[in-house]
Amino acid sequence: MFGATSALLLLAPVVAQAQAFACSLPDRIPVPRLEQPRRGEPVRRPPVTGYLLAMSWSPQHCAGVRNPRGARERFQCSGENGRFGWVLHGLWPETDDAGYPQWCRPAKIVPQPVLKKHLCMTPSAQLLQHEWAKHGTCMSPHPAAYFRASELLFRAVRFPDMAALASRRLTAGDVRRAFAAVNPGVSPAMIAVTADRQGWLKEARFCLGPRMKPARCKSFQTGLKDGRPVRVRPLAVPRR
Repeated sequence: MFGATSALLLLAPVVAQAQAFACSLPDRIPVPRLEQPRRGEPVRRPPVTGYLLAMSWSPQHCAGVRNPRGARERFQCSGENGRFGWVLHGLWPETDDAGYPQWCRPAKIVPQPVLKKHLCMTPSAQLLQHEWAKHGTCMSPHPAAYFRASELLFRAVRFPDMAALASRRLTAGDVRRAFAAVNPGVSPAMIAVTADRQGWLKEARFCLGPRMKPARCKSFQTGLKDGRPVRVRPLAVPRR
């Protein structure tokens, strides 16, 4: 189990930047369903040698959903509970190859107080349940401890000016350099970038070492090559 000491070894002592704009919680948070490995998806418990902090660009996620006002996506994508920029996909334990730890313990439903505390960080109760079941159980027997560590790391990240990036022609290398420029102690080689098939930016991932400090990404973690064109979907302007 990791504890508060390791979780406090963050990226850099910088001011946290909230990426949920006026996030307001609903009166009732839906109870997520239990998450289990899909058929053929193995349980893996190799030694943890590092971590990956995966952050999603919410405007891109919401642009691809079928029904932004449906029950599954409403909180994040309808605009009724605020606008979301960068949100936390998850904190993932890693190893020295692509066979990362997963599904290490049977996972019960994440308690409602824990879901409520972290829903503005990861705006989907079902995704919080999934991250706990697949990744968090390999790091702690307690969901509150796992999500607290995730929150500390996420809140330590500074984010580049996404409006400025959305107005430019970019490459994946540009995105890496933009993140590195505003995060002291982080180099572009410590950041992975992913995009969809049309080249729209999906995620930025910070590679972390065994003590949760920034580390150079391993070859299987790097995502897009520096020269790949990337487009950034702008953050929607709220309706009046």
